[in-house]
Amino acid sequence: MTESAARHAPGTPCWVSLMVHGLAGTQKFYGALFGWEFLPGPQQLGPYVRALLDGHEVAGIGVMPQDRHLPVAWTPYLASDDVDTTADTIRHCGGTVGVGPLDADNAGRLVIASDPAGAVFGVWQAAEHIGAGGVGLPGTPVWNELVTRDTASVAKFYQAVFGYGEEPVVSADFDYLSLSVEGRSVAAIHGVGHGLPRDRGAHWTTFFEVEDVDEAVERVGELGGHVLRGPYDSGHGRMATVADPEGAAFNVVHSAGDV
Repeated sequence: MTESAARHAPGTPCWVSLMVHGLAGTQKFYGALFGWEFLPGPQQLGPYVRALLDGHEVAGIGVMPQDRHLPVAWTPYLASDDVDTTADTIRHCGGTVGVGPLDADNAGRLVIASDPAGAVFGVWQAAEHIGAGGVGLPGTPVWNELVTRDTASVAKFYQAVFGYGEEPVVSADFDYLSLSVEGRSVAAIHGVGHGLPRDRGAHWTTFFEVEDVDEAVERVGELGGHVLRGPYDSGHGRMATVADPEGAAFNVVHSAGDV
């Protein structure tokens, strides 16, 4: 995408990226699952490719730096008009800046950070690369959700850093908060209490649209991935939680209207 494309309002998830140990095997998995093709991208953090679907750039995959022992996980990037100022705000509000701010060639400027509960996310200030295109098509990211112990502990952090509006789901046994930008829900925080995975802790999770969830789940297994939950029906449509061969978890969903 080019600079002439509409920029994302601050706080809007605009890109997802995955850091792995084996780039070739990961490309093969997602290429077969989602029909992605790949082009080289900025190399500031090491070997990196952008996934394309019908000509749209939809996601990034890079090689994990050898000196970093981070979980292999999909990471959403949230839009910012000034990533340096956002980095300062993250620190001031109790978060941690792990990488950056740094320029990714002429594409834009980025930060990789974690919230006070330890969930990792990216921040993207667009230049030539605005973010993901073709959103809503099968094989594209359509939603991002923070899984954490409880919404109250981190909601104020994200509201302070990105200016989100908040809309809690009123339920006695469901701790869920929708984050909105300019009146539109763009992401959510899901508090799962003691259900938080001990091996992962608080984390962001990405949902990818698919034509047929059951078929996608079967394909994940054939390609060497794993099924973690589902398929099952929800208020957002039929979905499942799966993991790629390196263990990066993500969700596949056939949306019932807006996710």
